[in-house]
Amino acid sequence: MNTMEITKQADKVTKEELASLSPTELRDHIRAGRWTGGTEGLARGYAQANLIILPKDVALEFLIFCLRNPKPCPLVEVTDPGSPYITQFADADLRTDLPRYSVYKDGKLIDQPSNITKYWRDDLVGFLIGCSYSFEEALLNAGIPLRHQQEDKIVSVYTTDVDCVPSGRFSGPMVVSMRPIKDHQLVRAIQVTSRFPATHGAPVHIGDPSKIGVDLNKTDFDTGVFELEENDIPVFWGCGGTPQAVALNSKIDFMITHKIGHLFVTDKRSEEVAAL
Repeated sequence: MNTMEITKQADKVTKEELASLSPTELRDHIRAGRWTGGTEGLARGYAQANLIILPKDVALEFLIFCLRNPKPCPLVEVTDPGSPYITQFADADLRTDLPRYSVYKDGKLIDQPSNITKYWRDDLVGFLIGCSYSFEEALLNAGIPLRHQQEDKIVSVYTTDVDCVPSGRFSGPMVVSMRPIKDHQLVRAIQVTSRFPATHGAPVHIGDPSKIGVDLNKTDFDTGVFELEENDIPVFWGCGGTPQAVALNSKIDFMITHKIGHLFVTDKRSEEVAAL
């Protein structure tokens, strides 16, 4: 191990240390390579966003895809072509300010780096899509526990057999996240999350997972499996992993996304993106 690697390891921070930081402070750690793990529970109270980066020649088709599929792909910001910078939800560089990315070529995953500067091109357009992590603080404040936080796992993610509405070259299945909710808290969970349409909003399915082609024991994107406990009901929300599934299905020439669970933390408080 060289001197730089030793220094980087020594500078590593813990998830507990990052939970109370501001988004700007958190992104400083991410940019410096001191945190490459998941973002669930970090900079608590701030909205997080999924990332999709595409060549300009398919960007309009993807924009239309998002508008046609607002549950899994609630669009919150789009960059100028060739620019990696966002300005509305934060002042940040999309090449360096997420802890981990997924790079696809011809529909195949080729890399999961912590920095995509070497992959950046002048024809790329970045899209930020709302993330369900943003409403989790509201669920906790309503007294609804979250199993993945209790077990320090990434929320369960599944690819369904429910087709999205296609747009041009973009077509494929909806991806969902699942959280076990106690039966007596189900109505409250629906009420709470429905206030956040910019971050997936109300559930897309409740109950029997087989009705959407899901086996609870077979998650996708290396996410956690949770055993249902007494009085648990599986509740499914649209997920920003949908573009990854669509990329695999559509074999888009080139595409970069966040690695599932490793999102962009914005400067907007979660309540700022909630509906009044």
